[in-house]
Amino acid sequence: METNSYLNFRLDGKVAWVTGASYGIGFAIASAFAAQGATIVFNDLSEEKYQKGVEAYKAKGITAYGGVCDVTKEDQVQAFVKKIIEKFGHIDILVNNAGIIKRIPMTEMSASDFRAVIDVDLNAPFIVSKTVIPYMIKEGHGKIINICSMMSELGRETVSAYAAAKGGLKMLTRNICSEYGAYNIQCNGIGPGYIATPQTAPLRVKQPDGSLHPFDAFIRAKTPAGRWGTPEDLQGPAVFLASDASNFVNGHILYVDGGILAYIGKQPK
Repeated sequence: METNSYLNFRLDGKVAWVTGASYGIGFAIASAFAAQGATIVFNDLSEEKYQKGVEAYKAKGITAYGGVCDVTKEDQVQAFVKKIIEKFGHIDILVNNAGIIKRIPMTEMSASDFRAVIDVDLNAPFIVSKTVIPYMIKEGHGKIINICSMMSELGRETVSAYAAAKGGLKMLTRNICSEYGAYNIQCNGIGPGYIATPQTAPLRVKQPDGSLHPFDAFIRAKTPAGRWGTPEDLQGPAVFLASDASNFVNGHILYVDGGILAYIGKQPK
């Protein structure tokens, strides 16, 4: 039976590069793509981290390809993309997932720390996208998904660099849509809410008296869903944005946040 494109969530025959996808959100997204038939490519900063990622995919029955690449270095990105093209002939899906955060009050943050966050969270998606887009144009299609954040819309203490980078990434997403939509390239963003990952685990540790960590309690109270998200919560939205089902969705940021951005919070008692 013929499947209409707007119902087609399969990714058979597609090559998907998910940056920094050895673990966490990137790993969950890449695993979902693989389940839908895509070939997975990922990178990490060291051979040790990359091999750990390969083994993690293998444990899920996924053969993943790629290698070491620093996505802030244009020459490394160009060489990495060339390697992908030589092996597979095309890149159909790009997820700019690699990112860092430095939680430092703004007046105490050095300019070098600020630049480091901007470099990974904003400059790298620019570098990777500008390298991949010409190949997508040549193929006549492409999907780019930028991992934004609620900090694309909100500010909070200690995350000035991260919020600035993610706000910039939101606008880069819209500009890629504006500039390359005519080439059948869709560029959208996913804005995760607070996700339970190894990095956020210290914020969810129970206190000695059995109570919630203050930040854990804060997030639960601010989230209508009443819980942290999981990396798996991002899989469906990512597959949608990577598939033919989203062919007329472009320049959009899909917030997967349990409702935080829609909620003003409870009235104090």
